[in-house]
Amino acid sequence: MTKILVIEDEKGVQDNVIDILQLEGFKVISADNGLLGVLMARAEQPNLIICDIMMPELDGYGVLEQLRQDPTTATIPFIFLTAKAETVDLRQGMESGADDYLTKPFTPLELRKAVAVRLQKQAVMMEKYNQERERALKYQREVQERQTLIETQEDFLRKIIVDLRDPLSNINIAIQLLATSEDEAVRERYLNILREECSREIMMLNQMSQLQDLISPKNLKLLSQFKLI
Repeated sequence: MTKILVIEDEKGVQDNVIDILQLEGFKVISADNGLLGVLMARAEQPNLIICDIMMPELDGYGVLEQLRQDPTTATIPFIFLTAKAETVDLRQGMESGADDYLTKPFTPLELRKAVAVRLQKQAVMMEKYNQERERALKYQREVQERQTLIETQEDFLRKIIVDLRDPLSNINIAIQLLATSEDEAVRERYLNILREECSREIMMLNQMSQLQDLISPKNLKLLSQFKLI
């Protein structure tokens, strides 16, 4: 349920605003002065704040300044309530970050429209924020997957390089023995070793050529799922 904080020291005005908003289905909380209003805004985190300007303890400008300096309340939509005589001073509040104002006396329709506009704009802003956040998280996941892919490819390459050394070593030994042996049976055995090790070498090279296709992001997830990497 949408929660609205009303900060107003005039009891009649406060009750009137609360009644109108509650009839619209909002949850309404209230504060009788600016200091209490700041504390309630921080504790309750309302979706919207409606605040009088001229109040004891702390006026509306002071409330707005403190809330805008606090990261937990800085983005809460803020509507000033002002008497006609105070409208000339509203520039100070608008420049400080107020979103709108209502001039006393106001009608229920004016209050409902002002609240609806501010909440709608806040909803649009939150939707854009969530879209940007999701886009950033998606990019972060893609970067992490790419990094994992690169690391996995490097691990595979290191393993294949190590595996290539054994048949090469065996081929080198078989060539040397073949060159010094005159026994036909022994030479045939060394030739068989050469054939086997060459076949292994070719298989390893084929694996290297297929590595790029094998270690795709999709296959990487499958390999990780079955603990093959």
